[in-house]
Amino acid sequence: MKINLAKSAGFCFGVKRALEIAYKTISSGSKVYMLGDIVHNEQVIKEIQQAGIKKIIKLKQGKNKTLLIRAHGASINTFNRALSLGYKIVDATCPMVKEIHKIAKDLEQKGYTIIVMGDKKHEEVQGIIGQLKNKALVIESFENIPYEKLKKIKKAAVVVQSTQNMENTLKIVAILKQQIKELKFFNTICLPTRTKQGEIKLMPLENDVMIIIGSKTSANTKRLYEISKSLNKHSYWVQSKKEIKPLWFKDAQGIGITAGASTPDSTTKEIVEYISSMTI
Repeated sequence: MKINLAKSAGFCFGVKRALEIAYKTISSGSKVYMLGDIVHNEQVIKEIQQAGIKKIIKLKQGKNKTLLIRAHGASINTFNRALSLGYKIVDATCPMVKEIHKIAKDLEQKGYTIIVMGDKKHEEVQGIIGQLKNKALVIESFENIPYEKLKKIKKAAVVVQSTQNMENTLKIVAILKQQIKELKFFNTICLPTRTKQGEIKLMPLENDVMIIIGSKTSANTKRLYEISKSLNKHSYWVQSKKEIKPLWFKDAQGIGITAGASTPDSTTKEIVEYISSMTI
């Protein structure tokens, strides 16, 4: 059995940066709070909480407190409310997500209706639409393209959640171009996502079994699994070695492994070692 680990497996730049900022902030002696989770990974969340960063559901009195903005970003209202309550803000938003915010705000000011392609309830999408004065149109999939609303739009600008599926995105944009006379498309799928998706389009064809490692709450890991499964039915999505079943590897010669952008290297290493130790 040969194990082939994707070169892009694991943390992306934005996640690494957010974690570095988080640990630096807590080491300064501040009382650090965070609305929600810094990234979508249970192990990382646990380690962050053990370091002393407290997760909160809503903002309260913020005197002598620091609010850490997560890698996914936050709305303008969240920033303003935090400041009004007395919080000091440390912004760990991924720079690539910040770029999406800038594009959306600039185009809205120029009179464009903003269309966001992404998962409506995802924190990144909520942060993007939370930058705008007017209501943005969010399109999640082919199934929910609002054709009636599109007919009323004269000019629109499209931005994309940074971890979306490239192939699906381009197909939906082609439909939007047929419906809206003036359409500007900004492909804001980030480079780490493009790299990971490029690898996952080849690896399932080159390996007998695919293992995709990451939290079930991770949007980018979900996308990797969906692509892999469509190419190789022997694709499995796991969060830890406990979920791995030896029978998956029966008669397998090549095992492909990748990991989502919020999956720690320690988890991937543990799984690689576990599979390597198997004798089928």
